[in-house]
Amino acid sequence: MFNAQYFRTFITLVETGSFTETAGRLNMTQPGVSQHIRKLERYLQKSLLTRHGRRFTLTESGRRAYDYALRLFAEHEQFRHSLDDDSLDSGECRIASPSSIGLMLYPFMLGYQQMHAGITVSYHFASNNEIAKDLVAGRYDLGIVTETVKHPKLNYQLWHQEPLCLVVPADFVGTGLSDLLGLGMIHHPNGINNASGLLKANFPDEFRSLDHFPRQGFTNEVSLVLDAVARGLGFCVVSRLILETSPWQRQVRALALSRPVYEHLYLAMPSGVEMPRRYARLLEEFREQRSLVSQ
Repeated sequence: MFNAQYFRTFITLVETGSFTETAGRLNMTQPGVSQHIRKLERYLQKSLLTRHGRRFTLTESGRRAYDYALRLFAEHEQFRHSLDDDSLDSGECRIASPSSIGLMLYPFMLGYQQMHAGITVSYHFASNNEIAKDLVAGRYDLGIVTETVKHPKLNYQLWHQEPLCLVVPADFVGTGLSDLLGLGMIHHPNGINNASGLLKANFPDEFRSLDHFPRQGFTNEVSLVLDAVARGLGFCVVSRLILETSPWQRQVRALALSRPVYEHLYLAMPSGVEMPRRYARLLEEFREQRSLVSQ
């Protein structure tokens, strides 16, 4: 029968090289140590040691059993700590968000994992509606969304806001709404809401509706929308997170506007579930980093 204590005794014996010292460390008798090793060999049906008087060497099976035992207890410790919701430095972080957030948050989380070896990151890119369904199904612990989706089993909390940017080709020389009308708009899933709010706030006397703007294209992958803008095909309105992570930053620019408008980000969690501390600290450090960018 499998007995983890036999493996623990075997690990200690290999590390000390002595039955006597192993007995002392484990508060056992020397015959007790020998009995554990014999029972482990019987369980594995392999000889683990070649004895040379009071000394011994490991057989090939013994070396493999030792490597396995180390992995076994390491995984056990990792699992044990992962059950502790109060741990700041260990456990799995299962998060989902739209790509507009994840393009910057996911690399940040990977850096966080490098600094905290007990943390593992599982990150999923999905739409707001998909995240709501998957949270209820238990596929993630936490969602970060740009819009709330009403559901009796979900709670939402306003977490952070990012400025919206009206992005135009780098060589665009216009400044007014009529210039933007001449350029046309590149759409993406949040494009209409983003653009309507931003243009209404900054051109209150002129802006009526996006219906008047030529539709110059659409992509459901917001991280690629700036490719079209960089080619001079139109303008778009995206979160600053998108602009800062875009490979087309040199080919585009954010048009200077007098009134800032923000995209609100919400934390979504199953109702009645308290957020583990490892999430709270990770998210707070990310928000602090974004605050420094705004200064």
